[in-house]
Amino acid sequence: MIAIFGEYTRKSPSKTAGHALSRAGRNGITCRAGPGCPLSLSAGTETTTERYEERPGRVRSPPSEAMRSFLSCSGMLLCLLALSAAGCDSDSGMDEVTPEPSGDYPALKTLAVHPVGVAIQAVHLSSPERTTVIEKVFNSITAEWEMKMNPISTGPGSYNWTGADALVDFAEENGMQVHGHTLVWHQTTPSWMENFRGSDEAFEEAVKEYITTVIARYKGRVVSWDVINEAFDDERGELRNSVFRRRMGDDYIARLFQYAREADPDLLLFYNDYGLTWSLPKRRAVMRMLDDFLERGIPIDGVGLQMHMAWDSPPREEITATIDEVVKRGLKLHLSELDVRINTDGSLRSWNTARGNIQKERVKEVVAAFNRIPEEQRFAITLWGLRDPDTWLIDFYDRPEWPLLFDAQFRPKPAYYGFVEALQEAQE
Repeated sequence: MIAIFGEYTRKSPSKTAGHALSRAGRNGITCRAGPGCPLSLSAGTETTTERYEERPGRVRSPPSEAMRSFLSCSGMLLCLLALSAAGCDSDSGMDEVTPEPSGDYPALKTLAVHPVGVAIQAVHLSSPERTTVIEKVFNSITAEWEMKMNPISTGPGSYNWTGADALVDFAEENGMQVHGHTLVWHQTTPSWMENFRGSDEAFEEAVKEYITTVIARYKGRVVSWDVINEAFDDERGELRNSVFRRRMGDDYIARLFQYAREADPDLLLFYNDYGLTWSLPKRRAVMRMLDDFLERGIPIDGVGLQMHMAWDSPPREEITATIDEVVKRGLKLHLSELDVRINTDGSLRSWNTARGNIQKERVKEVVAAFNRIPEEQRFAITLWGLRDPDTWLIDFYDRPEWPLLFDAQFRPKPAYYGFVEALQEAQE
């Protein structure tokens, strides 16, 4: 997952040891997306392209300079127009209403012909209120953190299975499928592997051993894995210069998929990434990789489109175009990390009904687009979190956000009913 709209900024070292984000209105730059689109912002904060750490174990690299300028300018202007149309400004007149409580509500899993999932952490399993909602609504889970390489691989040949085991056990006890996320991701490479002192051949053997061991442990219990996550950059669509590329060469992704297939011939193997709906270079690069894999017989079963969206972007046409690119190659599609931000400009301090209703329509249009593809290619839709307070976006942008289907009290929001309506209309 990745935050795709907003400006990356550096706070003063006295306030934080890492990097953080503040809203675009506090940035000391003038952005220019192109002719006729200047946006002067207040002075004070310097931009940075350094790595930003969201929360323990979740790290993101910022967008390119060109992408940052475009997104800041277009996003701010759209937000200002919407606020004006709603008759409110960024400091006053905000709708304080929270989503209305709902007693009974339809379960997404009973309405959908495909799995509907949610990303959770092992610590969430200690909350009966939370697990009750998860058991009712969803039939698939993705580990938000515990099945990544860094928490599992504590050293060469040394593994910590505690969190991953707990999540897989929970899923089995409740008749849910598990999607494994993720075998390889450059942002969660353990330090021993990042600083590997052996030969390139020994490094690759260590990676293969890790993949084989993890898949073997959950064979028959995990139906699918993201083999690799976010391997291409945003601006040029080039391979990231990760330790895996440096050690294994430009064809390393193909070999990762081959090792995964050897470990379990029945496992569904996915490539997962963000930004394919707004970064054309990245989309083209991923599609070239898919074409190459299909031509060479490299095993791949599907693509995960992360779908970190905003209330005002990306355009519906780009979502549809990206989905079509995957579908026409005969691969399965996973909308793998769905959330929809409403506080893109940082103006909101509480729930806003107008934007919440737009959020509902955005969820509805995405679910509808997914349900228009052939049924055999619909792998799943997964929400990247259960309740609004759980979202990674609050820490990532350092401001309030409400991007998910349930509020803090586990009540379904309008966006939930947008999901419901799309599923119901798909059955008509």
